Amino acid sequence: MQLPLVTATLVLPLFTKALTSPHTQIPRVITLDKNPAYPPAIQELITEKSLPKETLIRQKKYLNNIVEQDHRFIKKITKPMLGFKSFLTADQTLKGIEALHMIRKGQADDNSTVLTAVEWLNKIFDLVA
Repeated sequence: MQLPLVTATLVLPLFTKALTSPHTQIPRVITLDKNPAYPPAIQELITEKSLPKETLIRQKKYLNNIVEQDHRFIKKITKPMLGFKSFLTADQTLKGIEALHMIRKGQADDNSTVLTAVEWLNKIFDLVA
């Protein structure tokens, strides 16, 4: 059985719903994978004036693979946790996991001393020292 192709008419309601959600801002750049249905849907949103004309569209082949690959470690750690009770605990836990992963990958700022490492962690966790 062959799955139906994704068309702009199928994608348009999803983009509209995402843009009208109360917690989102109007994006200045939209990064998508190379699905051919996305550009016509975005152009339709621009003609409907749901998006400004200046909105940049970046397309990258296999974008989802890159994102999923970078967040695989989060899934591996959070899956056994059976969810979070509140958004606050999810936010704090994920920030901690991301911070430790950034340190492990060498992406953190120069943390050659304990003091700079503590300052960096305070910045990551939005804490006031």
